[in-house]
Amino acid sequence: MQNTYLPPAAFSASAAIPDMAAYEALCAHAERDYQGYWGKLARENLAWHVPFTRVLDESEAPFYRWFDDGKLNVSYNCLDRNLHNGNAGKTAIIFEADGGAVTRVTYRELHERVCRLANGLRSRGIGKGDRVVIYMAMSIEGVAAMLACARIGATHSVVFGGFSAKALQERIIDAGAVAVITADEQQRGGKRLPLKAIVDEALALGGCASVKDVIIYRRTGGGVTHVSDRDIWLHDLMEGQPAECEPEWVGAEHPLFILYTSGSTGTPKGVQHSSGGYLLWAALTMKWSFDIKPDDVYWCTADIGWVTGHSYIAYGPTAVGATQVIFEGVPTYPDAGRFWETIEKHRVSIFYTAPTAIRSLIKAAELDPTVHPKNYDLSSLRLLGSVGEPINPEAWLWYYRHVGGERCPVVDTFWQTETGGHMITPLPGATPMVPGSCTLPLPGIMAAIVDEAGQDVPNGQGGILVVKRPWPSMIRNIWNNPKRYQSSYFPEELGGTLYLAGDGAIRSKDTGYFTITGRIDDVLNVSGHRMGTMEIESALVANPLVAEAAVVGKPDETTGESICAFVVLKQARPTGDEARKLALELRNWVAKEIGPIAKPKEIRFGDNLPKTRSGKIMRRLLRVLAKGESISQDVSTLENPAILEQLAKAV
Repeated sequence: MQNTYLPPAAFSASAAIPDMAAYEALCAHAERDYQGYWGKLARENLAWHVPFTRVLDESEAPFYRWFDDGKLNVSYNCLDRNLHNGNAGKTAIIFEADGGAVTRVTYRELHERVCRLANGLRSRGIGKGDRVVIYMAMSIEGVAAMLACARIGATHSVVFGGFSAKALQERIIDAGAVAVITADEQQRGGKRLPLKAIVDEALALGGCASVKDVIIYRRTGGGVTHVSDRDIWLHDLMEGQPAECEPEWVGAEHPLFILYTSGSTGTPKGVQHSSGGYLLWAALTMKWSFDIKPDDVYWCTADIGWVTGHSYIAYGPTAVGATQVIFEGVPTYPDAGRFWETIEKHRVSIFYTAPTAIRSLIKAAELDPTVHPKNYDLSSLRLLGSVGEPINPEAWLWYYRHVGGERCPVVDTFWQTETGGHMITPLPGATPMVPGSCTLPLPGIMAAIVDEAGQDVPNGQGGILVVKRPWPSMIRNIWNNPKRYQSSYFPEELGGTLYLAGDGAIRSKDTGYFTITGRIDDVLNVSGHRMGTMEIESALVANPLVAEAAVVGKPDETTGESICAFVVLKQARPTGDEARKLALELRNWVAKEIGPIAKPKEIRFGDNLPKTRSGKIMRRLLRVLAKGESISQDVSTLENPAILEQLAKAV
């Protein structure tokens, strides 16, 4: 049996779910009365303008509808409730800028800011059902923009500030956005990076006629091109607007947001989430997974451009009245002690970050002992969390020992953009922890491991991770593409009723704990960011020098997975310095087409790619080559087996 770490007794004593008996009782309730279980939680945790009478409508499965005859407003639940429950003067956000300046806003101040912005958006004719793209860095304004859209019933789509003009344009077109909210520039790692200029470039690419307004937050004062009748400064939009804004009461199934995630085909998928079910799970997992208490200072280091920033920055913490840190910068600026210094400065008690960040900080502490966590006062911490990808046992142990001082439970959370919130994770007061395992599903989440025919596999045998019953925060659709939604997540091969997570997993014979073993499709997970191989391949092939490309992932000590591209040029295969120069050129090309996070770490050139006689690229062989392993599989079906030797060599 693997090493097990028990929750500290003092932690369990006051935890929301204090022991395994309490966890099992909740699971039993869900098993016994599924609709009653979820209905009770929805009534207890959310404020309803019109109470629901129907918990779950499965009549058009897999297009499930939760609490659909009820009405509410997400912004009201996150802000107004805190004005009435004693939290009005409580700090909602401690914003730490890249350069170290700190701004605090209370729930009352945040409510006023959101209302003025919401009224400003309404003054531009934006309202219920409209889509608004938000292209901003980490800021109070970014969160306020999300909550303001929710207040007026507009559906937001946040695009990560590191994405290129082309990627932004594609998302604007697909969403049919009527407005873009951005900033003049963003400030990260001591550098100013343009945002408004990229929006201008995206709109100039064409196809974005739906955009009538570009709203600009003045972050740095950097120069921007101002287009009359389209561009307006955020402060001008909000000036003179009332500090109260009547919420738009929407049905629980009203789309709160669309968040684009890469799929295994070239086009990004617009994951559509609801209002009621999504918010319920964001709030509930704050209480269960993070055991949030009124005096906690919570810090999630994610970006609002990803789902973690939606569920565990914008919506979950505000729905439970938490005080949270929002950080503009990067973990290594001005040095690799920035995270630990920030925890010390703000007395952070709950810290939620990615394995990639942990691994890079382990490396930094080895190179420079002055930035080791032991040099900082981290005594305020009581809980640690991990998000974005499975955390390897070595990094888990370092995090547990050196950051948490062996007194903080570590919640290794498994979930996805599509699930809306945590699915499988230790409960910090109840679950014995095993490094590298996300342990057990949360109560009400019917996770299982099946074979390719959808049949359960025994513990100890690997298979495909599925969820057997719908849950409130699940994806509702792929924007404009219901067929893709159905085939991607409820494939007929598995019977059409099981949610396909797209990950492989295995359950321990001893404990029944889940361990995620990696993607089963062609989606890469680099630093917790999911990218489709097809999207990167399409970007490479768009370069005039490239004839063909195949992209695979390879394990990476720091980022979890890195991108390895095999490229066939329209000219003779380069070698030596020429190959290195071309590889650099292509890496920069991909960064411009998609964004820096999509840059291949390694590019290998070949005269061809390994293909079957029917022309199918043998990606499984490329994965083996990328890892530097020798090929033991049968290659008799290959048309050109000699090419493998050529592609085995890195540039």
